[in-house]
Amino acid sequence: MTVKIGDLAPDFRLKDQNKEEVKLTDLKGKKVILSWHPLAFTSVCTDQMRSLERNYDKIQQKADTVVIGLSIDPFPAKQKWADILCIENVKIASDFFPYAEITRAYGLFNEENGASQRANVIIDEDGKIQWVKIYEPSQLPDVEELIENL
Repeated sequence: MTVKIGDLAPDFRLKDQNKEEVKLTDLKGKKVILSWHPLAFTSVCTDQMRSLERNYDKIQQKADTVVIGLSIDPFPAKQKWADILCIENVKIASDFFPYAEITRAYGLFNEENGASQRANVIIDEDGKIQWVKIYEPSQLPDVEELIENL
């Protein structure tokens, strides 16, 4: 079941593309955007992460926010992909091992294709789910809509 508005966000500990640990409980006091993309190196996923990176300053103007892109791709792939895309501000994290554990905890694992759904989740400063939207796999999330919901 997908997390609902008002739920306490499931905690997680992941590594970003810079091998830095990202732990949700350490981010209390900030908003957090979790932006799931099914698979790195695909066109819509690439556009999704580039849009977040391109709009990072605009996101920060709205609220002190940590932006995390997530998928079930293994860490080396996420690291290389972030380098190719020149991602510097958005954290690109791997939910590969244990396989899709965080994605499943948020109710966003797609059993049919073995990857995550495409989704955006906003977590408030107290660690509660503030907003959730699931998109069609081929749909690019509207970054302006995301910013409005901060």
